[in-house]
Amino acid sequence: MTTLTRFALLALFIFPTAARTTAAQSSQSASAKAPLFQISVPSKSHSAPITGRVYIILSRKESKDLLDQIGNFTDETPFFAADISALPAGQPANITAATLGYPLRSLKQIPAGEYYAQAIVNIYTEFHRSDGHTIWAHMDQWEGQQFNHSPGNLYSDVKKIHFDPASAAARPISLEADQVIPPVEIPADTQWVKHIKIESKLLTKFWGHPIYIGAVVLLPKGYDDHPSVSYPVVYEQGHFGLQAPLYMLLEPPTPQEEKRGGVERYAAFQAWTSPNFPRMIGVTFQHPTPYFDDSYAVNSANDGPYGDALMQELIPYLEEHFRMIREPWARLLTGGSTGGWESLALQLYHPDFFGGTFTGFPDPIDFRHYQLVNAYKDDNAFNVPGYDWVQRDRPMMRTAEGQVIETMQQMSLLEEVLGTHGRSGQQFEAWEAVYGPVGSDGYTQPLWDKLTGKIDHHVADYMRDHGYDLRDYAEKHWSTIGPQLTNKINIWVGDMDNFYLNLAVYDMEEFFNSHPEAHAHFQYGRPEKGHGWLPWPLPDFIRTLGQHLSDSAPSGTDTAPWHY
Repeated sequence: MTTLTRFALLALFIFPTAARTTAAQSSQSASAKAPLFQISVPSKSHSAPITGRVYIILSRKESKDLLDQIGNFTDETPFFAADISALPAGQPANITAATLGYPLRSLKQIPAGEYYAQAIVNIYTEFHRSDGHTIWAHMDQWEGQQFNHSPGNLYSDVKKIHFDPASAAARPISLEADQVIPPVEIPADTQWVKHIKIESKLLTKFWGHPIYIGAVVLLPKGYDDHPSVSYPVVYEQGHFGLQAPLYMLLEPPTPQEEKRGGVERYAAFQAWTSPNFPRMIGVTFQHPTPYFDDSYAVNSANDGPYGDALMQELIPYLEEHFRMIREPWARLLTGGSTGGWESLALQLYHPDFFGGTFTGFPDPIDFRHYQLVNAYKDDNAFNVPGYDWVQRDRPMMRTAEGQVIETMQQMSLLEEVLGTHGRSGQQFEAWEAVYGPVGSDGYTQPLWDKLTGKIDHHVADYMRDHGYDLRDYAEKHWSTIGPQLTNKINIWVGDMDNFYLNLAVYDMEEFFNSHPEAHAHFQYGRPEKGHGWLPWPLPDFIRTLGQHLSDSAPSGTDTAPWHY
């Protein structure tokens, strides 16, 4: 029998079967698209058409509010989400069996039973950027890119339902998102804490929409009583927040705050206001972006010129309105995690402007250890390389004892469900917005596909070549920046950092070991010291910052006014 004859006979069997399969697939596709939930917004709550994203949250636990459970990977409450475009008021958005969810990918996987359901609608803003791209994203309302608490977003009441994926399509469950999240209440200024919010001309021009940056300022004891005294300043980096800088708690802690280090934080404030404590000004920057609660304090293709906005607009504004010493030695940086990366980046990028950094447990500062991923060599972010027969999932988060509690794949799925086109407001896509290039559609170009894990090495190379790999940046620019970094680098991390951030710190220490003239100082917490470990009690840490400032003051500087 010739090859052609065999093919002709095979076709007699295959083609009818293919036709039947196509019909079956078509039926299954129609079933998958049938609405299981319908979410609508009444005109009384929001009259204009909405472009954004709708979510349905399902919980077995009775609660009056499920909004805090969305995206909480330690709780794992299932939720499902879909984009909407110019959806008219009153017209429902459908959540179907084909709608992607987390941690379960489909509503078909939800067992039949009794649940508590709540819907939320995240409203996007249209941005006409100066780079020629038009995108839709969530405009921060000074809530720190927490869309489930963002003013103007909409949500439904919690509804007790019986859900059975086998029969829900016959009668979809309707939820009305008629509740509007109210504006953020900015804490009132006090003797100690001042809140600053200004429009950035640079960022407004880039985004084609008013963009605000700001700061929370902590004043030292006696600031008003000594009007002739100017002070050194500590710029603390970190996530958006309206609380006092330097982790301080200005009131006795509540029982809940006690569980989060409240006793030590209040002790730090008591020391701050005591006699003979170092006097300085503490500042935290506020710079949420349409992609994340923080810009990472640098310029980027996706976020725009946030670095310029902080250096050219915010810091000059602060130095004009508060009595800060405008000298490099009197500007100190600190921060942990996101703020750790930022504090080190600002010191490396501006070695002649800042007088030193105290950097804790920083986000990856060497992309050969992008957590456990080698961004330059690995082909897939989800799988441990080197195994042919058994796929081993790559961890993303662990306990300080080493128990894995989240994988790279799980976190990537979470981000994909929270928001398409890099709009999840979560960590991986925040990094991509800062470090990566703009895609052809105007949105961030991902380092890896969030559903397959495949790494785009062109993006990794872009991130390195544009200076966001800080170890690589330091190496390439050492002849210029090295002489200005002596005694300015202090980095610490727990050896069991929950996000494996200690690995990139080891890489950076290896680099500085080859440059002993920098006198860089590294500290490692062991045993079982995880993310957030601080080598000192908080009051002693602030004393350490004050001592560094005093030691850095030019010879002959009278430091007595800072110790009254």
